[in-house]
Amino acid sequence: MLKRLVTSLGFVGVLLLAAPSVSNAQMPDKPEGKAMTVSGTVIDLSCKFAFNLSGADHRMCSQVCADAGVPLAILGDDGTLYLPVSTGMPGGSENAKLKPHAEHKVKVTGTVFEAGGAMAIQIESVSM
Repeated sequence: MLKRLVTSLGFVGVLLLAAPSVSNAQMPDKPEGKAMTVSGTVIDLSCKFAFNLSGADHRMCSQVCADAGVPLAILGDDGTLYLPVSTGMPGGSENAKLKPHAEHKVKVTGTVFEAGGAMAIQIESVSM
């Protein structure tokens, strides 16, 4: 009985030691990006695509939506949509950086990369 218990504990110990290396092996590689400056307009994704609302008359609505958690994005001058992604904690929102510039033309500097068939940007700075 004691031999079985020691063997079982040893097996559990090996599993616990191996668990971090297994989970690290399953972590996807961080996407490679390119430092860029993107010119475009900060938009409210929901209103722009669901209701075709944009522009100066929509600015306050866009900011209210941002406060409610609706993601803001950058619609590039060339028509490319850039989705802001967190540079820190996964799941963090970049709305605070973009909200003051809602429905304004901006220059956004950061790291741009393709992710899931879309363009993503990790924002370093935003200026009008």
